[in-house]
Formats: sequence, structure tokens, C-alpha cells
Amino acid sequence: MSEYCLQLDVGNSSAKWRLMKMPASGAKSVAERGSFHIDGQQGLAEIQSAAKQASRVWLSSVADAHKNAQLLSQLSLPESVHPWFARSAERFGDLVNSYQEPSRMGVDRWLAMVAARSITTQRCCVIDAGSALTIDWVSQTGQHDGGYIIPGPALMERALLLDTDNVRFEEAPDYRLNPGVSTAEAVRHGIALAQAGAVELALRIAHFHADRDRVFFTGGAGRLLAELTGHESSYSQDLVFEGLELVALSR
Repeated sequence: MSEYCLQLDVGNSSAKWRLMKMPASGAKSVAERGSFHIDGQQGLAEIQSAAKQASRVWLSSVADAHKNAQLLSQLSLPESVHPWFARSAERFGDLVNSYQEPSRMGVDRWLAMVAARSITTQRCCVIDAGSALTIDWVSQTGQHDGGYIIPGPALMERALLLDTDNVRFEEAPDYRLNPGVSTAEAVRHGIALAQAGAVELALRIAHFHADRDRVFFTGGAGRLLAELTGHESSYSQDLVFEGLELVALSR
């Protein structure tokens, strides 16, 4: 008989989730997946349906306590199900957190590195492209060598529109690297240039060598950023979820 585990990657306003089928014997598999907005109804019915099937609920959340409480209320979990929140730690296996106060590291960053370290013992760069773009380095010995936190595409665009009067447009072109020939293209392509340029410079500063180092891309904009920087094969959709699962099962 199989049991189901609901896993959530929660941001400040929205969340991604997957429902894992976890049989007593045999390989686990993704039964369902989706996303929803904590402050709205979009996607809520789907995750509530998934929650009804789950006997375990694991969460990676960077939201505040109020948002987390709101989220759990929306899930309407049975009393027998006790949700578990992952926390950043001083170490996991041979992965060592560089922060003096490890709990202050965003748990999504930590879990992505946990998953990457489980895949390779090579030096690696973990790039999570979501609301924020995070770039983290893990040494061959498992030491977190530091990282960067940069506003993501939506935050960059919002800041530009908030502080300028004349940068306005109706159309929504794709993020590309060629120079834009309209205000809309110039904004979107400029953001793409900033995001891809940050990744390329971070790799260059750390003397990244493709023949001996690994790079992982994840997050909502991760696939596009991997394509823009020529690392298409390095995209991993579920890196945070995989780290969440590893930490949860190790308790």
C-alpha cells in the first residue's frame, strides 16, 4: 500500500507543491504537482485536494509566521497530519553551512545545496532563479563557500517601473539577450542581460571549469536562465524538493 506526502516550496506570496506517491516497496513517483497564491484562490482547490490524500506534509518556507499559519489554515489538514517545516542547519552530512548563524540562511538555498551535494562531490554552483536569484558555491569537500542574492526578473521590473515615470508599456516580450527595439523589449532584454550577466560573472570570479565543476539551475526562471547562459542540461526542476525530502527522511 502506498502513502502520499505533500511537499511545498513556499515563497512570500506563492508556493509550488508536489504530491509524492511513496509505496512501502518500489520507487516513489510524483502523483500531482502545481502552484498557488497564498493571498488568493488561484490553484487553491487543487492543493486542497492533494492535501486530503497526504499522510505527511513537509514544507520549505521563507514566508513569515503569519503567512505560514495562513497557508496551513488554507490546506485544511486532518488532525492526524502534523506538518513539518525544514530549517537550515549547521551541516547535513558533509555539507557545511558558512553562516555564523546557520538558521538565518534561506531554507530553500540550503535545501537546494543539500540536493546538489547528494548528486555530486565535485565543486558545484547552485543557482536558484525565482523571486530572487541566488548563486551559491559548494567546495569539493562540502564547504559552502558563500553566495549572492540578487533581485529576480519580476523584482527588477517592478523597481524600474516604480521609480520611473516614462518607462511604461503594454506588451510583454520574452526575456532575450539581443538589444531591444522598443521600451518593452529594452526592459525585458535588459533584465535578461542582468540576470545572465550576473551568473556568468559569478562563474568567472570563482574560476568555474566545466570539465571539473558542476552547475545546477533550479527555480521558476531557472530553465530560461540555463538556456540564456548555455547550460540547458543543468536545469533541475525539483532541486529544493529533493533536498527537502533528504532532510525530512534523515530525521
